[in-house]
Formats: sequence, structure tokens, C-alpha cells
Amino acid sequence: MTGQEIGRARLRKEDARLVTGQTNWTDNISVGGLLHLAILRSPMAHARVDRVDVTPALERPGVVAAFSGADLAGGLGSLPCAWPVTEDIVLPDHPPIAVDEVRHAGDPVAVVVARDRYAAADALEAVEVDYTPLPPVLDLEAALAENAPLVHADKGTNRCYDWPLRAGEDFASVRRRADVTVKRRYHQQRLIPNAMEPRAVVVVPVAASDEYTVYSSTQIPHILRVMLAVVTGVPEHKLRVIAPDVGGGFGSKLQVYGEEAIALAVARRTGRPVKWTESRSEGYLATHHGRGMIQDIEIAATRDGTVLGLKADLLVDMGAYLMLVTPGIPILGAFMYPGIYKMGSYELNVTGVFTTRTPTDAYRGAGRPEATYAIERIMDELAVELALDPVELRRRNWIRHEEFPYTTIAGLTYDSGNYEAATDKALALFGYDKLRAEQADRNERGDGVRLGIGVSTYTEMCGLAPSRVLRDLRYAAGGWEAASVRVLPTGKVEVVTGTSPHGQGHVTCWSQIAADVLGVPFEDVEVVHGDTRAAPQGMDTYGSRSLVVGGTAVHHAATKVVERARKVAAHLLEASERDLEFTDGVFSVKGSPDARRTLQEIAFETFSSHDLPDGMEPTINAGHVLDPDTFSYPHGTHLCAVEVDTETGHTRIRSYVCVDDVGRVVNPPIVEGQVHGGLAQGIAQALFEEAVYDDEGNLVSGTPADYLVPSAPDLPEFVTDRTETPATSNPLGVKGVGEAGTIAATPAVVGAVVDALRPLGVHDIRMPCTPERVWRAVREASR
Repeated sequence: MTGQEIGRARLRKEDARLVTGQTNWTDNISVGGLLHLAILRSPMAHARVDRVDVTPALERPGVVAAFSGADLAGGLGSLPCAWPVTEDIVLPDHPPIAVDEVRHAGDPVAVVVARDRYAAADALEAVEVDYTPLPPVLDLEAALAENAPLVHADKGTNRCYDWPLRAGEDFASVRRRADVTVKRRYHQQRLIPNAMEPRAVVVVPVAASDEYTVYSSTQIPHILRVMLAVVTGVPEHKLRVIAPDVGGGFGSKLQVYGEEAIALAVARRTGRPVKWTESRSEGYLATHHGRGMIQDIEIAATRDGTVLGLKADLLVDMGAYLMLVTPGIPILGAFMYPGIYKMGSYELNVTGVFTTRTPTDAYRGAGRPEATYAIERIMDELAVELALDPVELRRRNWIRHEEFPYTTIAGLTYDSGNYEAATDKALALFGYDKLRAEQADRNERGDGVRLGIGVSTYTEMCGLAPSRVLRDLRYAAGGWEAASVRVLPTGKVEVVTGTSPHGQGHVTCWSQIAADVLGVPFEDVEVVHGDTRAAPQGMDTYGSRSLVVGGTAVHHAATKVVERARKVAAHLLEASERDLEFTDGVFSVKGSPDARRTLQEIAFETFSSHDLPDGMEPTINAGHVLDPDTFSYPHGTHLCAVEVDTETGHTRIRSYVCVDDVGRVVNPPIVEGQVHGGLAQGIAQALFEEAVYDDEGNLVSGTPADYLVPSAPDLPEFVTDRTETPATSNPLGVKGVGEAGTIAATPAVVGAVVDALRPLGVHDIRMPCTPERVWRAVREASR
């Protein structure tokens, strides 16, 4: 039975395989003659590599081969950076395995190949490496000082790039005429991704044809294929990349990693299949990190709370190398610092800095959480300066619903939104006024456990597109996405998508979209993805683009199928195409309901090709490559109440309410799941997670025992709801949801902690707001 699928709370098709253990993770893959790789990594943050001798490892049981960086250098080029954001950006070479110098703890220096993973790991200790230590580079400001030690001596600087953005009135003149200016410094700590499935790669050579199948736990099989061809010299048409079941990514698998290139090079050298799977502690060193930024933020306003302008100066930690989109991450956020607010002046300066730490790159939200944190926190500070309620200050400055579409000071045109509706609903669910009254009472009593309330009214740009805009930002790739829809002779449907899921629910949602357009049962749709041979075109999954771009491409392809089928139906029914109606998968002639043909009947008629219109190809299958005209802009209001124990520094989230507007919803439970997961990661940055290095550049939070990832008992019960203002930029009206929770949650939680302690003289706490940091902030304020 068919019906309206979009908006229906369907159980995920993917889940049966997941919960019954019938998945195919990369590490599950086993083929005949499989060899295992282990990688020796530098224990030093910065050193010259004087000697690497792998010979002793060859004598260990089970070892088949061993290679130094010099041994593999001939078959490996530099790892790619696809986003050189300025013409004069400093682009150092990035060898997949170090040859002469290591530049962060965890940099690969040798690889051992053995018959099983344990023999390979054991043999690493036999590899002999001599290092000459070099000074680490860790402090972003000190790295830019004259005569500072250099991460890349041949480049003569640790400054990677400077990227400015100016809009509207000059900020200096705005500052002079403003009644109030507030300036703050915020630190975005480094975060380490913790996907449930570690990274892994298996390379299977086909000797007879000199082809290679690469299985990788990746978000980007299509991009990976192109880049591996560039790095290794294997012709692209000889490479097949498959992303099997992928257990989470959060941006960490939006990458072309050295291990993938090394595995391909070793398979090429040995002629044998090879596998590498990271350990957790190895992943903490080798998987790229997220965030890592110092933000100097200044806001100017009038006495009545009207925001006049904003200035942001960013120092951004690139780490030791530029990975796939490292320099572009702060640029993604650059257009979002004004947030939902109207103003006449905006100035941004981004400076990328090399350090001797693990490279940074995309992490859930990728630039947008940093921007939202800055503007929402500085709005809180401005509200305090003006003695205004923080919600009231926001009301005085946000874009009103009747003003959409609205072009912001940063140059983006928001197509639709209703910040008033989302905020009003959130305030009601939260009991805002009652909580404020309780807070005032507890402050008056000098309660040792203080109540704080945090507000975050956010929007984000997602659905990475359009290609011409990306060109202007110097991004090497496009923002298009591909899909095709095949109606099989028996009437069943295959949807082929270029997006590559890793937990988002593409198979379910794409089935719903196709079923609605085609009028076929949801159960009759199968979705094919993640294989560059089965789905040859695609730009993959990141930046909340899958539904907005990939799902819309499915919609268009399915619509083309209906229009092709219409021609066959008109011919068979001896009617004009204009006289046909299409409802619930059936073509009928207006006024003659008995004259009808189902889509399934037309599919078989097309397969037989016995009676088609003259000149028509015998197929109703269709594809569509969509290059969107603009981004999409979900928004929402998040409210957090915390209780902070001033004696111990412990913070407990008492209540969390969010009302998000993600446009039209395809599957409500999937949206709910995405919001909950995003909230967990945003709260994690606020209260728990931080990559910590010592003075020598060693990662001291290098295991799950040292890096605190919150679990279910650490999180509150979330109250979530939605408003709906459909996007006008796509026919589905969708906006994207994958990153919303992460973007909004962090400033709401930190704002609540600071709000709780502000009566005690605390005006900021550096993230994460651990009990120790909170306790120290209270003690320092009391002195």
C-alpha cells in the first residue's frame, strides 16, 4: 500500500542488519592471502629522521615485508589539500610516511607487513630509528613571532595564510560612534573524533588487469578514488573504492589519509591484499582533530541594544600539515559569525598557523560551531553590559520572519525562517520565566549550588554548494550530487545515490522520497550507495548536504522517471500526455478512470519494448546531477539550565530544551536521532572533551581513559520540538539537520555555566568547563 511517505515515522531499513550483526565493516573483510599492516609512529613531536632500519623486523616470525618512508617514496606523492584558500597560501609537502623529518607525535616512519596483525604489531619494536630532536611549535601566538622555531623550515614561516572579510561600514568608525563595545577572547579547544568504528582500509589487487579494489571506512569514496589516483599514480579507472558499512564519521572520515595511500602502495609492491585497522590510541594520534582556534571577538552597539557591528580575529591551528580541507574549515564559518542578527558592519581576519600537532580538519559542524559560539557568547556579554535579558537583546536584533529572504551583512541570502516562532515555543517548553525567578531567589539566598540559564539562537549554512561559489572560495571540487532511479521489469525500484551514509539513514529516507514520487510501496525501493563502480558519480557525505543535495537529486531523478513513463502510458492509452493524471503510481485518463496503467505495467512494457512510441529508447530509467543554487539555512533556539556546585565545581544539566527548524521533515525519528547525537557532541565540547598536549608536544589525552567522552548517564533528558518553515531553494523544502545540535548546544551550555557564576564575579570559563576549571574560576573570583 502506497501513501504519503515524506513526513512519515518509518523505522530505519538499515537497523535490522545492524542489530543482528549482519553488517560488513571494513575490518570484517577477509580475502585469500591477506596481509596485515602495522605502522611505526614517531614518539616525538618534531625531529629529524637520521636513520630508519627495518631489517631487524624482517627477521621476526610472520613478517613478509617492511618499508621505511624512503623505500615507499617513489610510489607515493604528497597527500592532497583541496582547499588552498588564498593565492599565496603556504602549502608544504605532506608525505604519507615521513622520510627526513617528523612533525607531530604519531607521524608514520615505517610500516611492517605480516601474516597477521599481531605479528605485524610485535615486529614494530624491532625497527630501528634514530632521531635528532627539533623544537616543538605549540603556542599559536608564539609561532608567529620573529625567530620562532619552524614546523616547515623550507617555508620560512609558520603562517599558513591570512584571509580577510570586510562588509558594510568600516568597523573602526562604528566602534567610535558606538555607545557600548564589548571584547572577549574565546578558546576553541582541540577535539578528537570518536566514531564507533575505527578507521580501516583493505586493498585487494587484481593482478591480471592491474586493478585495485580499495575498501575504506570513509565518508568520501568518490573523492578518495580521485585523490588516491593522484597520490599513488594508479590510473583512476583502475581503482574501485567501496565504503562498506561505516560506523560513524563526524568529519573524521571526510579525509584522504596516509594509511589509505600506504596500503595501496604496499599492495602494489607485494601483489597481495593488505589490511590496516587503527587502534583507539593510534587513532587519537593519527586521525585528524577538530576545532583548535583562538577567537578575539568585539561587538559594538547602541545603548538601547541595537547591534552596529562585529569584529572577529581568528588564530587557527592547522597542525603539522594541510589535509584535505584543513584551511577551509574556518572559512566555512566565516560567513556565519553575524548569525541571525542584523548589523551594518562586519570584519573578519583569519590567520592559519602551523604547529607540531596532529593536523586539524572537519569535525561535526566544521567552522559553524565556532562561529555560533562566538556570536552567542558575545551577545550574552553585551546583554550583561546593557542590563538586558539575553533573549530580549536577541529579539531586538534578529531578522524578523517577514523580512525573509534576507541578505546578511556577510553576503548570504537566507531564504526562509521564523526565529520568533522557534524561540517562543522553546521558552514555553523550558519555563523560562519561572526558572529566572528561581535563579533570582537562589542568588538572593547565596545558595551554594547556583542555577544558570544559557541561550543559543542559531542558524547555519549547510548543504555544501553551489559549485561556482566554491570556485570563488578556491575549493577544488564542486557542490553537485548525482542520483539515478531504475524501475526494474518486475516493478521494483533501485535508487543509486552518490552520497555515502555512515549512520544518517539514507536508505530509509531516499526510499521514502522515491516512493512518494513514483507511487510505489516503500518496501519496493532499494538504495545502492558507497561503491564507485555501482554508483559511479557522487560528491559524498559531509556538511549536512546529503538530504538537501543528494535527496533532492533523487527527487528530480524520480520525477524524470514519471515523465518518461507518462510518454509510454499516453501511447498505450491512446491519449495525450496532457490528459493523463498520475496518482499513487497509476496513470489514468481524465474523465475515464477505467483507462489506466500502473507504473509497474509500464516498466514491463518498456522492458519488452513491444509497443513503445516511435523513436523512444526502451527505458524509463533516469538520472539527475544537481548543482544547487544556494545553501540551506536551518535554525533554532536552544535553552539550557545548569546547576553548578560552587564547592566542588561540578556542573549538572538540569534541563535542556531545543526547538529546531530544519524545513520539511522526511522522517521524524531520524531527525530526532540526529538532534540528540548533535546535542551530545556539543555538550561534550562544553563540559568534557579536550585534546591536551604537554610542553614537548606529546598528546597526554591519548586514550579513551584520558579523553573524556560523555556516555548516556552524563547527559540529560532532552526536550526537543520543531517549527517548520520550508526551504524555498529546493522542491522538497528541506534544510538539513546533521550538525544543528552540535552547533547550538555548546554556547547554550557554557553560557548557562557562566550565567550561574556571574554573580560571584566569574565572566568566562575556558572550555571544557570541567569541575576543576569551574572550581578554580570561583576561587579566583572570590580573591
